[in-house]
Amino acid sequence: MVLPITAFYASLLGICYLYLSFLVIGIRRKHQISLGDGGLEDLKRLIRAHGNFSEYVPITLIMLACFEANTGQAWGVHVLGCGLLFGRLLHAFGLRHHDGASWQRLVGMVLTFLSMLVTAIANLMLIHFGL
Repeated sequence: MVLPITAFYASLLGICYLYLSFLVIGIRRKHQISLGDGGLEDLKRLIRAHGNFSEYVPITLIMLACFEANTGQAWGVHVLGCGLLFGRLLHAFGLRHHDGASWQRLVGMVLTFLSMLVTAIANLMLIHFGL
């Protein structure tokens, strides 16, 4: 089974994940911190951005792949994939550049949660009602 749209978003998200990883590694090397955050606020925020990414993206991509496989509706997969991609980018930007709350973190989480929720509901409807 070929899932080209999910593969596209998974690849872009994979590049984003590598970028976040390199940011964390760069600060760790600069300050010679092998474990933890060394009490650095910038490193704490980057570690959380990296962690949040790794917590939300995999399950959403799995659900997106199921949605693409079960419907073949390209536009729907693109809408959900864009929501996830831009949600994670905004959230990571907000965490990296702002202490505490920011509009980027808020909008990023809303986009991520909407992508997750709509994908989950759509998959459940497809399974239950055959829509």
